[in-house]
Amino acid sequence: MSGAPPRGSLSSRFEGLWRRLGAAGDAAVIYTALDAAYREPGRVYHTTEHLADCLARLDEFREPEAERDPVEAAIWFHDAVYDPRSSENESRSAEWAARALGDAGVTANLVQRISALILLTRHLAPASDSAGRLLCDIDLSILGRETTEFDRFERAIRGEYAWVPEPLYRTGRARILQDFLRRQPLYQTVPFRLRYEEPARRNLARALARLAEPEPPQPAVG
Repeated sequence: MSGAPPRGSLSSRFEGLWRRLGAAGDAAVIYTALDAAYREPGRVYHTTEHLADCLARLDEFREPEAERDPVEAAIWFHDAVYDPRSSENESRSAEWAARALGDAGVTANLVQRISALILLTRHLAPASDSAGRLLCDIDLSILGRETTEFDRFERAIRGEYAWVPEPLYRTGRARILQDFLRRQPLYQTVPFRLRYEEPARRNLARALARLAEPEPPQPAVG
């Protein structure tokens, strides 16, 4: 997470993927819509920076080679719809992907595969195949980053939920982080497990301890 990436580098990458998927029509139209979505006001973490970071993590690991394009397509669309007040973001993002790719003539099987991958980023249960496991690990790799980067991530998530009162936020956030901490293992692929598992567990434990601390006193009003 080192700042928003140049638009040109992302647009050319998306156009290449578009061609490899067998999509017809102008890739720039879809890219422009996605770019605008990831730059919507109110997004603090789920931005083009997160998108570019996920793509960079994909580039670091070369397997499963056969499904790299579906995984990459799922990365592009997985947070296309992001409303922190909604529980339907992943399903709506999958619908956007299916509509855009289907209208462009991508085969039905491939469209269905990409949509199914996007739904896995709800992180409700372990993925059953190598492509899904890779995608989920990419999306959760932020949990195992260096302390400063993880803390910046936690602040960004709080920013996206600024409308939630502090006590409710602490309770809800702790529940989510505790669920990740209970998973054995947290990361489903060997490379991500070796690289991120232990740092992620340290980060999660530290964040949970911080959420359990007494709230600072509020200044008196009036």
